[in-house]
Amino acid sequence: MASGRWTTRGAERRRPAARRVAGWMFAIVFIACSPGSSWATGQKGSENCGKPVYLTFDTGHMGIAPLVADVLRRHDVKVTFFAANEATQEGEGSLGPHWAPWWRARAAEGHAFASHTYDHAYWRGDIPADASHPQRFRIRPSAGPQQGRDLVLDAAGYCAEIRRSAERLRDLTGQAPLPLFRAPGGKTSPALLAAARGCGYAHVGWAPAGFLGDELPSERFSNQALLDKALRDVRPGDILLAHLGIWSRKDPWAPAVLEPLIVGLQKKGFCFATLRQHPDYRDWISRHP
Repeated sequence: MASGRWTTRGAERRRPAARRVAGWMFAIVFIACSPGSSWATGQKGSENCGKPVYLTFDTGHMGIAPLVADVLRRHDVKVTFFAANEATQEGEGSLGPHWAPWWRARAAEGHAFASHTYDHAYWRGDIPADASHPQRFRIRPSAGPQQGRDLVLDAAGYCAEIRRSAERLRDLTGQAPLPLFRAPGGKTSPALLAAARGCGYAHVGWAPAGFLGDELPSERFSNQALLDKALRDVRPGDILLAHLGIWSRKDPWAPAVLEPLIVGLQKKGFCFATLRQHPDYRDWISRHP
């Protein structure tokens, strides 16, 4: 009898504690699954990993975009997309209405986004300031109504080209893009970079080993050779570059290289993070919300 009464009273004393534990567990699950949390965005591993790499994708013809998204989702890898409104295999721009659901889905998965200039505008040269004009730049868009034409933009005009893509990404994804950009082909000058930083955009290139080679002709650079080189040469902290479809490559790079590359790097102890976590850009991003 005494033992039974003690058990009943003990159970009554334990119920509030049990309720508190249940409440704590609910709070942990709620926080973990909330948008923007490190668990929900797949960044928990990268925060605790000593060998991060930063996989980035520039836009392209978008033919492999669904395959890329499937691989990233299956392996819970978060990347940074640099977007321009490039021509696609569907006949409209990569930032056009057809691709809007694709971009929204990537935002929901926790990826990051930044500008690649709206018309994929290549820097061609600087025009120094003179008595009549400020510093200007020669550019050549490879997309849009001015495709293939040499244009001249001042700093404000080039910033508008960067910002136009960022604003379109905001409309498509519902989130603010990073205050970063990548010049097409990585072609820049100190004056161009200074102009971009003056309007709030830092440039992002890639590591030598991070050039994954999907722009190279597959007749000379096989997928297996590109995979072997990346697995051999990539180092912690590297920014990696690939594209969402290259017109000239006959043997598609993804998913043939992408999936074994992710698996191979993870087996070697690497983890993947977006450029939000990159030590060279974290402070810039925090100062330019």
